[in-house]
Amino acid sequence: MKPRHLLMGAALLLAAGLVLFGDRTPADGVAEPVERAARPPAPAAAVPRAAAGQAGEGAGGETVILRLVPRATLIGEAGEAAFRSGEGVFLGQNWNPPPPPAPSGPVAPPPPPSAPPLPFTAIGKAVTDGQWEVYLARGEQTYVVKNHTVIDGVYRVDAIAPPTLTITYLPMNQVQQLNIGVSD
Repeated sequence: MKPRHLLMGAALLLAAGLVLFGDRTPADGVAEPVERAARPPAPAAAVPRAAAGQAGEGAGGETVILRLVPRATLIGEAGEAAFRSGEGVFLGQNWNPPPPPAPSGPVAPPPPPSAPPLPFTAIGKAVTDGQWEVYLARGEQTYVVKNHTVIDGVYRVDAIAPPTLTITYLPMNQVQQLNIGVSD
């Protein structure tokens, strides 16, 4: 055991001994209120006059409680209805940012849909029997294409004329071009 454990154990035993063997007799004396000496009266200019409904100092330095002000005087003729309608003291507060301004003038129509960018990369080209063939890559897939070849039913090769390859995106019938490099 560490020294602090021994110290805490000794303190626990001391506290238990006080609980068991301590003095349990009640005190016989009754506590009496303390008599306070009277304060000297303050100068008349230093003491403000008590407003209606507030406590004030009477003659001889004693505290005097004035009568209450009627509720109708405090909240006016509208009464509780003024609080429920958002008027008066408890007005609603909106902390949200103001809405964005309305767009001015006519709104331009959205641009017409267009074909996605070509997913192919040209990795080479060759002339076989007087006809160009181009080697295209998309991810791990490699394609060997010639004129009028359809790729995955989505792209059609229209023309191969180095340095460009013309491809049509079939779902939207849009023509796109891919740079394949100059002829060697």
